[in-house]
Formats: sequence, C-alpha cells, structure tokens
Amino acid sequence: MWFIKITVFLLFLVLTKQQFPRLCTTREALLTKECCPLWEGDGSACGARSGRGSCEDAAVSDQPDGPQYPFSGLDDREKWPLVFYNRTCQCAGNFMGFNCADCKFGYFGENCNERRETLRRNIHHLTRSERNRLVSYLNLAKQTVSRDYVVATGTYREMGNGSSPMFADVSVYDVFVWMHYYVSRNALLGGPGNVWPDVDFGHWAPAFSPWHRVYLLHWEHEIRKLTGDTSFSIPYWDWRDAQGCDVCTDDLMGARSRQDPSLISPGSVFSSWKVLCSQAEVYNTRGVLCDASEEGPIRRNPGNHDQNLVERLPTSAEVEFTLSLPNYDTGAMDRTANMSFRNTLEGGRNLGFTTIVLSRSRLGMHAALHVFMNGSMSSVQGSANDPIFILHHAFVDSIYEQWLRRHRPAPSQYPESNAPIGHNGDYHMAPFLPLHRNKEYFISSKELGYEYSYLLNKTNFTFTQREISFSTHNSEIRHTWARHMTRIGDCAH
Repeated sequence: MWFIKITVFLLFLVLTKQQFPRLCTTREALLTKECCPLWEGDGSACGARSGRGSCEDAAVSDQPDGPQYPFSGLDDREKWPLVFYNRTCQCAGNFMGFNCADCKFGYFGENCNERRETLRRNIHHLTRSERNRLVSYLNLAKQTVSRDYVVATGTYREMGNGSSPMFADVSVYDVFVWMHYYVSRNALLGGPGNVWPDVDFGHWAPAFSPWHRVYLLHWEHEIRKLTGDTSFSIPYWDWRDAQGCDVCTDDLMGARSRQDPSLISPGSVFSSWKVLCSQAEVYNTRGVLCDASEEGPIRRNPGNHDQNLVERLPTSAEVEFTLSLPNYDTGAMDRTANMSFRNTLEGGRNLGFTTIVLSRSRLGMHAALHVFMNGSMSSVQGSANDPIFILHHAFVDSIYEQWLRRHRPAPSQYPESNAPIGHNGDYHMAPFLPLHRNKEYFISSKELGYEYSYLLNKTNFTFTQREISFSTHNSEIRHTWARHMTRIGDCAH
C-alpha cells in the first residue's frame, strides 16, 4: 500500500534544499552569481511577498585559516559560496531552503510553526516491516533521478566562469554521494596530477561533527519529501563491541556474496547498486572532478582489512574514554590534534597519547569502522556509496551528542579562527545551499528536533579522573589511563 502512496506523492514533489539547485545552474544564474529562486507559493524570489525570506548578499568570514592550505583563489570551495554565488536566499523565522520553501530542522507544517521531535532508533530494534520500509526507501532514493538539483562535473573555471554550465543529473541518493565526495576531494591546482591533498572541508578538523550532522539532517529530510513519510527517521548502527558486521544481512544492508566475498549477496537489492565518485586517484591523475558516471558495484569485505591499522571494531570502553575528553579540539585542530574529542572520535592517525589509550587501533572510532568495512566505505571520497555509511554516521553523531550533553561546552569552544580552511566557526559549509555556518551546529540535537532512543532518560554527567571506570575486559585501558594521567595536561596543549 505504501508503494502506491509513494507513487502518488512523487507527482507533487516541491523544490528541495540541496546544492546545486537546478534553477541556479543556468547560464544566467551563474553569470549573475545569484541563487534566489522563486517560491512557488507566491511566485516571488525567496518567498519575499509572504515574508519567508529575501535575496541578500552572502556574507563570509574574514578570519584567518590554518596553514595546512597555503593557496587562495584556486578552489571553488574557498569562501563558500562566493565562487558560484554572491547572493542567496536568507530565510526568516522558521523557514529554510534555497528558496525558503521548507522549514528549519525540527519544524513542520505549511507555516513551519509545528515543533516536533523525531526519534532515531537502533536498527536492530526495528520491526520486520520497518526494516523492509527502510530498504525500500533507500532503493527508491537510489532509483529516482532528482528533478530539483544537479551536481557539478567541472570547476567554475572550466565552465568559463559560468558561461558554459557543466552539471549532471543524478539520483536523490547519489546527490549525497556526490556531496560527500565534493567536500572531501583534493584541491585541483591546474593540470594532470597537480593536486593538493592536505585539504578537506568536512573532515580531519573541527567541522567534522557539525558538517556530518547537517548532512544527515538534509538526507533525512529528502527521504521524507520523496516518500511522503514525515515520520521517517534515520536508524543508527551501534557497533560498540560488535564481533563483525551484524547489519550485513540480506534483510538489512546486504550479506556477503558467496561467489565473491568482496561483493554483496544477490539476495539484497544493494547488490545491484552502482557507485560513483569512488576513484579519487584517477581524478587526481587527470586533474578533473568526478563526472558522476557509474563505476561498478558496491564493494565490501568486512574484517579482511589491514589489521595493523584496526584490529577490530571499537569497544564500549573506547567510546567512554573518547567521551571523557573535555576539549573539543586541540593544537593545530587537524589530524595531529592530541587529546581532542573530535580527533579521537573521527580518527586522525597521529593521536599521540590517545593512541596509547586506544591501544588496539591506530585510528579513532569513526575511521576504524570505515577501514574495517574494507571496500567502498574505506575511501573517504566514495564512502557514502555504501548505505551502511548512513547508519554508521548516525551513531557517530549520537556520540557527538553525548559529548555535548556531558560537557555542555561554551560556544567559544568552537574555534573562530586558525582552523584548517573550511572549519572556522563562521565558515559556510561546502557545498550546502541553503547556507549553514559550522558553529550553528555546535548545539544539542534536541534543538534541531531529534533524539536518540538510547539517550532517552540518560543521566548527563561529566567524568572526573576518579570517576572514569571501564569494563573489566578492558582493564588495560583503565590501567593505562591511571599510569599516564600526569601526561594529559601536556598532551592536550
């Protein structure tokens, strides 16, 4: 019956709020550098006649970036969105969207005045019908070409500074695959092989948690719009202490193929999915962007990875240690940040003392899972091709949420300057339209209209040195913590 509802609803889709909005990719829009589409409700730009918003200059921060990216004016993501647009919709009140057609996260209704909180649940607690619905929604998003937005296949310079648009149609799901590729890709400096790898506008620095939070909120919102199911929420995969990929079953994310252990079982719909933007080295060698063409099946071979990097999936004890770290970020605020909650959660390789505590992994929580999956998930730029990406990042987001509730950081804990490019507090997240600033999502999920089932009624508290206690089977971590507590003060600075 819900298939019929979806089919009917597809006839009434309204404009969504991702980048690049199709209406903003015409030659005229690119040459005028204005992305202020009409709201269908009143026919005015940004719904101005109805008080929903107005077309305004896009203000960007002039705070200095860190030294990791020593260039200026070479990458389209710099000072986002100014390379493409210097005027965008600024929405009023609870309205949001590239044309102010939608509601802010957590608000619903025609006038966006209905406050509602949704619940993200453990995927293993879903009923059979809920699991079937999840898989069907994912597949629908993968098979439905977006009518509302497209993806860039060339740089602004390759487009003749807007005179020759270069964009491609992709599915609703693949827009998000492309967005994750685009935010993390190397900078193209001009010509084959001439790239700068030490840059990422959504990883390895402070914006990692806020950027992926916004990414999941938009993804969740698009599934609701596509299906008409406004109650839909992303489930999470709680991988703590798991002995393997327990979501890799045909009724969930797909079992391992018996014919080829690196492929998904033909009993799963995901075995027919094709990936895109997964060949970073090829693009770098050619000095081009991903062209959004299909590049073969999803690959996944969990557990058969480089054991020198990751021995097994993260444990409850390691998550607890990560949550105990009081500083959101430290030092250079990049992969070298030591005793940093963000870097320990995300998984930079140079974790210093943190690596001693997380003794069985050279990587933190988030990166360890990606490596463990050993396939499409293991490449940062192409990792969103695997639907497990969504479940994984929902749980990573829940750890971020726990940290926010436990430590109640002041807004000033989020850096205003000197973070790697793209990560300062007032920087707009690339490649989102509508515009979102990093520091705006250094807040609790409850302010954004969602909660995690396992955090309901959970007591908020902060660990002290004497209160930290881990499970007995991870006593070595507890002992290591005690032995090295005297070093923490130095390591954190």
